[in-house]
Amino acid sequence: MIKALIFDCDGVLVDTERDAHRVGFNLAFKEMGIDAEWDVDLYGKLLLVAGGKERMRAYFDEFGWPAGTETDAQKDELILALHKTKTQITSELVSTLPVRPGILRIIDEAIAAGVKLGVCTTSNPKFIDAVLDLFGPERKAKFDFVHAGDVVSKKKPDPEIYELAKTSLGLPVHECMVIEDSRNGLLAATGAGLPTLITTSTYTVEEDFTGAVKVVPELGDEPNVNVRLADLGELAAATAA
Repeated sequence: MIKALIFDCDGVLVDTERDAHRVGFNLAFKEMGIDAEWDVDLYGKLLLVAGGKERMRAYFDEFGWPAGTETDAQKDELILALHKTKTQITSELVSTLPVRPGILRIIDEAIAAGVKLGVCTTSNPKFIDAVLDLFGPERKAKFDFVHAGDVVSKKKPDPEIYELAKTSLGLPVHECMVIEDSRNGLLAATGAGLPTLITTSTYTVEEDFTGAVKVVPELGDEPNVNVRLADLGELAAATAA
């Protein structure tokens, strides 16, 4: 049996990228008078860049910065202002989105078994707090840690955030399991030596998941359960063999 279960947020707990983050960026651009709109296809390409602030910077570097951002300091100021506005918007949007199938079930299985729970995400702490609110106060209180946003200096696929999780847990890697939905997340977790299961999401179904212990479309709820806590224990134990 595993002793710790670590979740990514976006695409794992809630499929937020298309209908929350993307919409939030567009509304933030509009609110701040910036002529930019990210459609579904473009946003899929931008997701190759981990982190919202980094994503906007990459976009403006390629397509041109708004007027009044000639210096690095002006660019930094714009990115921070946009990100703050976007975080506020998406934190409100997320309350309208459903939790992905099987998430509440596997959390309840973990709580019943005394398994530690954590989150490792590039999302802003305020946003992940809003996502965890969807679980209800009792489940939310059971999470041992949430590592989010700029808590580390390097975003996924760098393993730094999962190295931090290992320090928080103090457990052998084969007693832990990570649930991710993207190749960047997989590389980050496996780079830290942690066994990783993939639940594919809207934007990641065609990514390369070589190295994952298992790939499923979702964890699933009754009667269509794809993965149970006991299955995760077996998959994690197999990595230590």
